[in-house]
Amino acid sequence: MISVYLPTFAALFNTHSLNNFNKLGLSASILEVLDKIGFETPTPVQEKAIPMLLSNDPTDFIGLAQTGTGKTGAFGLPLIDLIDLNNKATQALIMAPTRELGQQTGQMLTSFSQNNKALNVEVVYGGAAITNQIKALKKPTQIVVATPGRLLDLMKRKAIKLDHVKYVVLDEADEMLNMGFKDDIDEILSHTPEGRVTWLFSATMPSGIRKLVKKYMDAPLEVSINADEKINKDISHKYVITKTSNKIPALKRFLDWQPDMRGIMFCRTKIETQQIADDLGNMGYGVEALHGDLSQGQRDAVMKRFKTRSMQLLIATDVAARGIDVNDLTHVIHHSLPDQLDSYTHRSGRTARAGKKGISLAFINPRESRRIAELEKRIKVKFERIEVPSVDELKSSRINNWANLIVNTRVDDQAEVILNKLDSRFAHLSKEDILRRLITTQLDHLMIQGGEDLNETDGRSSEPSRKQDSSGFNRYFVNVGIIDGMTKADLIHFLSDVSNINRKFFGQLTIQKNCAYFDVDSSQDKGISQKFEGVEIEGRSIRVNRDDDDSKRSTPRPFHKKTESRSTPPSMHFGRGGKKKDFNRGRKVRR
Repeated sequence: MISVYLPTFAALFNTHSLNNFNKLGLSASILEVLDKIGFETPTPVQEKAIPMLLSNDPTDFIGLAQTGTGKTGAFGLPLIDLIDLNNKATQALIMAPTRELGQQTGQMLTSFSQNNKALNVEVVYGGAAITNQIKALKKPTQIVVATPGRLLDLMKRKAIKLDHVKYVVLDEADEMLNMGFKDDIDEILSHTPEGRVTWLFSATMPSGIRKLVKKYMDAPLEVSINADEKINKDISHKYVITKTSNKIPALKRFLDWQPDMRGIMFCRTKIETQQIADDLGNMGYGVEALHGDLSQGQRDAVMKRFKTRSMQLLIATDVAARGIDVNDLTHVIHHSLPDQLDSYTHRSGRTARAGKKGISLAFINPRESRRIAELEKRIKVKFERIEVPSVDELKSSRINNWANLIVNTRVDDQAEVILNKLDSRFAHLSKEDILRRLITTQLDHLMIQGGEDLNETDGRSSEPSRKQDSSGFNRYFVNVGIIDGMTKADLIHFLSDVSNINRKFFGQLTIQKNCAYFDVDSSQDKGISQKFEGVEIEGRSIRVNRDDDDSKRSTPRPFHKKTESRSTPPSMHFGRGGKKKDFNRGRKVRR
């Protein structure tokens, strides 16, 4: 028997229907188990499918319903009642597109059959040791849950026989076809008896599924739940229009604005997925990547952390995320809209589970507005255009969250002792002075994003974009970088203090090993290079030049490796007037 983690089952069976499971024809043994694990009311697909499958045995069957509507119970509960416990052969084969979905299905079946000790369920999938699965299948196994690729491997090794299979379940059939399993399915079904029946469950009915139905099914009964509703009504569909190069800065603003956000962001490629996860992770955001280049062990570790809420956002490809079933996701984010519009339904369906609300948020560039119109027409929902939060909105949100945290924090017993030791350090400051300084520290990381508007028009409107044109900023080079122990916040402080330019007029800043590039509002940067003449860092002259002024920029002086640690930023020696700013203490002193 199997044992894997699965979120609470009851959430998948919550509905407002008035029918109970005891009216569907299930055995007393199954009803006792359902009562024990807290299932009282079937979902619509279960309410329709279970009596149909039990009273028309054997029959081919098609169940059309969206992901998260209880399809596993719709076929799993009647299947357990139909299995002959006195027959030790494999009688039912359930094919699933991914390991994760297979595990979840196996766990549900095991839970449902806990009163039937003679029933054995095994789950087999790629990415795990095949020798262990071969050993497990040597035991009498009436139900096998499998991914197609691993099942074919086991068949070739003669580790499993399908000649007594009476029931074949194709779960998430549209997903299996999208993943390229059609030939595998054909090969597997050719080894099953002609008299077996096929139960097909799918969220959509594309032409490939219709061909499967025509080839393998005979006058199938059909249940369609909300066929005219392509998507969950509890999902709010939103989009923002921004340049492709601004999608990640825009995402950062949403993450800062909504720290309780928990979701999945979908990307097109494995390389893009990993790059975005690395970039955001290096900035301190709780994100990880999930894609096909990860080993199974790495995938399992990522999913475990995601399910235990150890990260805010999972960055995933469509293929890698198939079969993921995680409760309480607030958002599904589309870094790019999928090529196949039906895939949008699968993506967005991972939020708003079990009657909860969720948001599907797409980042599009100005040329993609027509695709939003296509989606609205295809899935019959209305998209709301929203704006990327401004820096002022982020500041307000951050300060409110910070203030609530302070007000609700329980005072530690040692706080009084530490306060007495520090009292003299703050004696010259009023309460308002201290609060102003604390607020400033909270805002520092937002200031380096610049105050630019990341929103764009949809490419069809004659109304000019609210975003300041890039010509409104000038790009500069400075020979200070990471090797100096500088953070972006430190560098913005330094540049602002020397140039006397308010930090709000600085735009994008990119810091490298021994230099950095930064944007300054062109209305504020007059004479900025001259203001850094005579300024030194530990005896090294600081140079600031326009990034397009190649004739004036010289190669940065090489750095000699020192034995002392550079864990804190150096002091800045201002050549004019001998002033020094110590960034460790945040105050100016005379030399």
